[in-house]
Amino acid sequence: MPETRPQLDTVALAADDPARDQPWSELGLKADEYQEIREILGRRPTSSELAMYSVMWSEHCSYKSSKVHLKQFSEIPQETPVGKMLAGIGENAGVLDIGQGYAVTFKIESHNHPSYVEPYQGAATGVGGIVRDILAMGARPVAVMDPLRFGPLDAADTHRVLPGIVAGVGGYGNCLGLPNIGGEAVFDETYLGNPLVNALCVGVLRHEDLHLANATGEGNQVILYGAKTGGDGIGGVSILASETFEDTGPAKRPSVQVGDPFMEKLLIECTLEIFAAGLVAGIQDLGGAGLSCATSELASAGDGGMHVRLDQVPLRDSTLAPEEILMSESQERMMAVVEPRHVPAFLAICAKWEVDATVVGEVTDTGRLQIDWHGERVVDVPPRSVAHDGPTYHRPFARPDWQDALQADAAEALPRPASGEELRETLLRLVASPNLCDKSWITDQYDRYVRGNTVLAQPEDSGMIRVDEETNLGVAVATDCNGRFAKLDPYTGAQLALAESYRNVATSGARPLAISDCLNFGSPEDPDVMWQFVEACRGLKEACLELGIPVTGGNVSLYNQTAETAILPTPVVAVLGVIDDVTRRTPSGFVADGEQVVLLGQTRDELSGSEWAHVVHGHLGGLPPRVDLGAERALAELLAAAVGTITSAHDLSDGGLAQTLAECAMRRGIGAVVDLAGDPFVQLFSESAARVLVTVPQGAFDDLAALAAAHGVPLAVIGRTGGSDLVVEGQFAVPVETIRSAWSATLPAALG
Repeated sequence: MPETRPQLDTVALAADDPARDQPWSELGLKADEYQEIREILGRRPTSSELAMYSVMWSEHCSYKSSKVHLKQFSEIPQETPVGKMLAGIGENAGVLDIGQGYAVTFKIESHNHPSYVEPYQGAATGVGGIVRDILAMGARPVAVMDPLRFGPLDAADTHRVLPGIVAGVGGYGNCLGLPNIGGEAVFDETYLGNPLVNALCVGVLRHEDLHLANATGEGNQVILYGAKTGGDGIGGVSILASETFEDTGPAKRPSVQVGDPFMEKLLIECTLEIFAAGLVAGIQDLGGAGLSCATSELASAGDGGMHVRLDQVPLRDSTLAPEEILMSESQERMMAVVEPRHVPAFLAICAKWEVDATVVGEVTDTGRLQIDWHGERVVDVPPRSVAHDGPTYHRPFARPDWQDALQADAAEALPRPASGEELRETLLRLVASPNLCDKSWITDQYDRYVRGNTVLAQPEDSGMIRVDEETNLGVAVATDCNGRFAKLDPYTGAQLALAESYRNVATSGARPLAISDCLNFGSPEDPDVMWQFVEACRGLKEACLELGIPVTGGNVSLYNQTAETAILPTPVVAVLGVIDDVTRRTPSGFVADGEQVVLLGQTRDELSGSEWAHVVHGHLGGLPPRVDLGAERALAELLAAAVGTITSAHDLSDGGLAQTLAECAMRRGIGAVVDLAGDPFVQLFSESAARVLVTVPQGAFDDLAALAAAHGVPLAVIGRTGGSDLVVEGQFAVPVETIRSAWSATLPAALG
């Protein structure tokens, strides 16, 4: 006998059958949330409505635990040092005026939990999703970046997830023809079983090409185009990202989305041609929560309602029920709102690019989202209640009772190297440590120069892309976060993450304009974790106000913990800056013999949370380095003014001056002799902020000194470039190639 499907749960049936048991708990809803849905609808939800509410009210989609704290970012003036923001928080991505009629859009998001379950596809579809967010703003995606976090390098689970995650990031981005221009790879035991995969994309558009996500104009047609809808990712990212992993593995293992970068490449070119032809009234990508998200968000942001015929959706799997179609997170799909007169031209462009496109509905004046399945109504809801008016939690938070003891246990009291030979051994040990070693095992799997507009990429301090081939206008982007600093003091740690990204953009000669952030934390149901989150948000807001740069948008990823172990609080901050002429950018390594080596900024005895404390002593305690945002801003202004005067610039951060000297020397095999005043250990390994190492040719130092004085930035000549050794006068000498051997051996030895 043929298999019989369960009776279709229609709106009419739901009204007549109020007492039916429904699996709201299994779908991640709380009892009070389920009751609220019943009150909104005046009846029990249909199974399709329940599916929509459950994914859209999940932590991942609704930000229900974090949105009360994210509101403060909208209090920051929406102006950048160059011009106004054209789109900001609440849109698919922020859009910034960069001059000459150009705008850039950039955003960073997480795909952490799917990447633990299925490393390759989790990471690949993370790239695909952020690229579609950028595309949906009307921009051509031009570059990607990938801040990554893993457990210890020698851990078995790191060896399981890292190769797949790196291959997924590289495989998807390379197939799209997008250069990967930077990121991070950080190892810490708290990320064991909970890797972080944050993905960033940058896009470029002309001001007049900006598009927004809304469904306006009664009678306008709703078109679904791109890949067919399948069973992959049903309940995937949206519910998965709201679950804590237990010791035994993921509490839920729905299938992770499967990516097709070649389909996405066709989708990009097709969408850009549709934009150029002026055929779109509103557009939305389909990411987490799939059709549930796209239909409810477009309708909610529009001026009326929407009617959708769900049976018109092209399927890869004809057995899918309406609930599954609404929840599917199949990739490479977009939804457009198109005036009826433009539909034939829209469909013709899709056919040219061999992209499936189907009219699945229309904009209405009902103010409701109504979805039919073969003529029977399975969804009839106020769209705002699904997309924007979900639950808001005021989670309890409190400073942890262990925080004072943690901060009292300062690394400054730990035993230090006492001789030149011990300093030399410490330098070689640190450059070979997982967090400071050569990352080319990872970055060599990425195409950094495809499209021909990459100006700077790994291992430079920031990535840089040329925007205009005639004027050489460009943008620089950096991402940073030191989770150990954030554990010691989340307010200061978040500000230090912003300060380091800001400084890394400034070292290239670009002017920092704005930030996007990806806030990765443990369970919001833990008051300790919630306090870390609240403090980090407060720190970021106050730092942005002081630096005069806005938050364009971003992402929150919670429940990043395994059993009781939360990850280090990891507020990753991406900073984007503009440079008028990329041919005048400042590189980050020594470029010639015989140049003066100059340290900008002030060094203090600040070792708590440092790589030295972590690698040599396995220690985390004390207070992080002091933040001086006024000094960071003055330093950035000096670096912009000194373009053409200085020949290289490299920030000081993880590993201190020792790591910076090593990286500058290894860049082109040029050594240096330096003479350090005061305690050589503190000078070499302190991680004080607001510092940059620069080089100037003979005869240019006076110009630099005058600029530094004008900007109030302390400076000290500490040495001269040349030779093939790194020499610290009176302490030690080590060949640059010996440093390189130690630095470059670590990842290949561990990963093969």
